Amino acid sequence: MEYTTAFPKSVCLPVLMLFAIGNITFATAQTKESKRRIASEYSARNLSSVRARFIKEFDAKQIKLNAYAKANGLKLSEKLATGEDVSLVDIGEDGTPLYYSTFSDNTSAISRANTLYEGGLLDLGISGEGMQVGIWDSGVALPTHQEYNSRATITDETSTISDHATMVLGTMISSGVKSKAKGVAYSATAITNDWSSDKVEVISAAADGLLLSNHSYGIQPTNVPDWYFGAYIQVSQDWDEIMYNAPYYLMVTAAGNAQISKYNDDPIYGTNSDGFDLLLGFSTSKNGINVAAVDTNVDSDGNLKDAEVASYSSLGPIDDGRIKPDIAGCGANIYSSEATDNTSYDTYTGTSMAAPGITSTMLLLQEYYANLNSTYMKAATLKGLVLHSADDVNEKGPDYKMGWGVINAKNAAEIIKNDEFSSLITEETLIQDETYTYTIEAEEGETLYASISWTDPAGTYINKGELNNTTAALVNDLDIRITDENNNVYFPWKLNAKAASADATKGDNLVDPFEKVEIENASGTYTITVSHKGEITNNIQNFSLIVSNVSLTTCTATAPEEISIATVEETEITVDWKTIEDAFYEVQYKEENSEEWTTLFPEENTIQLEGLTVGSTYEVKVRTNCSMNIFSDYSTVKTFVFNGLATDTNFELTTEELAIQEQLKYTVYPNPTVEQIQINGELSDNAYYSIVSSSGTILKNGKVDDDEAIQVNNLSSGLYSLTIFEDGEQHSMKFIKN
Repeated sequence: MEYTTAFPKSVCLPVLMLFAIGNITFATAQTKESKRRIASEYSARNLSSVRARFIKEFDAKQIKLNAYAKANGLKLSEKLATGEDVSLVDIGEDGTPLYYSTFSDNTSAISRANTLYEGGLLDLGISGEGMQVGIWDSGVALPTHQEYNSRATITDETSTISDHATMVLGTMISSGVKSKAKGVAYSATAITNDWSSDKVEVISAAADGLLLSNHSYGIQPTNVPDWYFGAYIQVSQDWDEIMYNAPYYLMVTAAGNAQISKYNDDPIYGTNSDGFDLLLGFSTSKNGINVAAVDTNVDSDGNLKDAEVASYSSLGPIDDGRIKPDIAGCGANIYSSEATDNTSYDTYTGTSMAAPGITSTMLLLQEYYANLNSTYMKAATLKGLVLHSADDVNEKGPDYKMGWGVINAKNAAEIIKNDEFSSLITEETLIQDETYTYTIEAEEGETLYASISWTDPAGTYINKGELNNTTAALVNDLDIRITDENNNVYFPWKLNAKAASADATKGDNLVDPFEKVEIENASGTYTITVSHKGEITNNIQNFSLIVSNVSLTTCTATAPEEISIATVEETEITVDWKTIEDAFYEVQYKEENSEEWTTLFPEENTIQLEGLTVGSTYEVKVRTNCSMNIFSDYSTVKTFVFNGLATDTNFELTTEELAIQEQLKYTVYPNPTVEQIQINGELSDNAYYSIVSSSGTILKNGKVDDDEAIQVNNLSSGLYSLTIFEDGEQHSMKFIKN
């Protein structure tokens, strides 16, 4: 069945430039109502069931951990000499004690998020106002720090203030009391919690509408057996289950800083000195975003000049071959808040700072999308957009070092703005045994990009001790293909974990819940097809399709021309203008001295302006809309005086037979090229006329010609009075010449 839709180097350098693509601001804060709408799409029963199971497991685990620590003379938590916070959080099924640790090389990523700010390169006025982000860490951030105090709320019962959490939160929401410490989403609010019951607390927050949370910690790699690296384990499955049941919620994790530490002696590829196969725990989940750190330079126009993975950043792959890390952010020399007191700061570097930079950048993208669409993106859409729009560093597809490349908020925002014009963002549903197709025209000579992203059900296989097991965690295997007019088929990128340093290839991707197709120098018509293999869980899978560098309309965003008054009635006029192909329009009009414009949205190049007052002066302007977000400047304002139907259009001149020609019934003369006013009937030899401007200046006068015609071809556009004098009688009327 088928359904078809037609149509280390230097530090990171944020650059503020002026270049507007549209600055529209609406009230789109995460209000109680907006959170309620998100929650209404979730299964409260499923979330409640998962939460209850996690609570039961957590309570049992605490008893087990306390007993283990006591028996082995261990501390449940401590700060190491290296500065890392560590806590015993679980005992693996193989008896391995599992510690969560912060990543001691600390860091941040701005990655062109600044282009969304007021005065930034895109000048969108986006700063996180009204948006909320979550942070889970070794403890809570110092909530009274001067950079965010009232905007940070502790929502669990911990009283442990964490330096690491304070630094991470500052990267996200610091207001810029000290300008160089300004966070990415500097107007946002945050909830801050410790990691002890992170899964339980995240379920509650997600059920309340939380969109994003940051987790700059993970399983400490020091003493775990090698099979843990890259493995899909219980905690990986748990987080996938949370995100599947709360499809607007997205977890962001840091890759860690173990690349040169040689922890894994049996990686799936190469040797321990190559640095591959180092991701652990929830970093191997399918549905979240895992963040690498990158050393990079960005020029004044927001273009990536060069980039390479930071020497400390942990590399993938996942054992089943999935592309992880997903994305990379700058992680060098980031100045942020510190927990010593309310005015203390420090400088940090590492993936713990790269992750919150990505998290808060995505929060800004959610804000911008909601501004334009009055709703938020699902997590799969947001994740897909970020991966789709990233800078491919080597232009060879994804890799196991930086995933899909360096995050580019500017590219992502432009895709949002150009939706239904030169890009497409759509959330669809694939039913068992169905395919989805979409036909598009490529933007001539550009690279055509199309990708699908979906939140996959939790994996059914959990590794419990097998080294480098390649069983796929993917449950619902969706596929994207693009076919051109000659029936050539284009496949998505994929990687091979057994050849982790090799370039990406194109073919049938069997493991990733994100697939992207690229066609260089595209031309003509293409058909995008989304299908699936095997059985789909519950016979249905939601997915998000993102396409860029396409031509979805022939409309050109140019201001309408030749605006004129077509007809006049007693209380209304009809305005028209030169048509623009495939466009709809926005018309605004008002009385001359009024502050408020009345706005209308006609689909054709004509509109009636109603409820006008005779004798009043009005202004009207028109702009072209090519899509919801793409529109031209307004036309030049057209001014007219409304006089309704002239009450004396059939006045007698000397006899009952004499009258002004019928077109002069209208005070607005409809033809801008008219050369004369024709008088019906015969006038005496003593018939004279006078044409006076609106300011009272006599512009023309004289005797009416023998053919009873009054020449007006040399009059400019404006309001005039015409008076005819005959044998002591005079009759006047006003008219407008366009």
